[in-house]
Amino acid sequence: MDRHHFTASLRDERLVAIVRGSDPEASFRSVMTLVESGIPLVEVSLSGADSLGVIRRARAALGDGAWLGAGTVLTADDARRAADAGAGFTVTPGLGAGVAESVRLGLPVLSGVVTPTEVIAGVAAGAAALKLFPASVGGPSYLKALRAPFPDVPFVPVGGVDAAAAAEYLALGAVAVGVGSPLIGDAADGGDQEALRKRAAAFLDVVETARAAGAAGSAGRS
Repeated sequence: MDRHHFTASLRDERLVAIVRGSDPEASFRSVMTLVESGIPLVEVSLSGADSLGVIRRARAALGDGAWLGAGTVLTADDARRAADAGAGFTVTPGLGAGVAESVRLGLPVLSGVVTPTEVIAGVAAGAAALKLFPASVGGPSYLKALRAPFPDVPFVPVGGVDAAAAAEYLALGAVAVGVGSPLIGDAADGGDQEALRKRAAAFLDVVETARAAGAAGSAGRS
């Protein structure tokens, strides 16, 4: 799957779930619960326990068509190991060797940025979309300010994004949001998977509301 397909999937799905757990079995179950709940874009952070093993198991279970990615990709070696494990995309906290190697390998990359200078560099580096991280530092008003000079750049705010913030970011033009602990809770550490399903449903409600608002806005402009 190429970068354009990945960016289109971000625009369609509007939500990336971020799994970072201390229990590999629970992390694997969390990935499967998320996909079964209707969240097909899932990032497994390399900072979690046996993250590559989790990606391998999930890839085997989900098949080649799933958007299963590796997060916290810092180095070229991280990108190579993620690709070998079956990751279909990578996510980085910032610009660096992990971005360059992901692009070289043909993996769509969601590259972390904060400043306008980094936005320009991320686009030039070939990122499929730009992860605004940590989004909580500037909040929705900062995304709005960035989109003025970069209206066509696909931004994905990540960091401190709860359901209310997700709704605001999506309303302000984010192509998607990345959500970790407000969605995953303690599920990837051995917590209740049924509670994860309920949180997933709540975030999907936010996404559906954003889709409906976007459709209404497009109809009003036509």
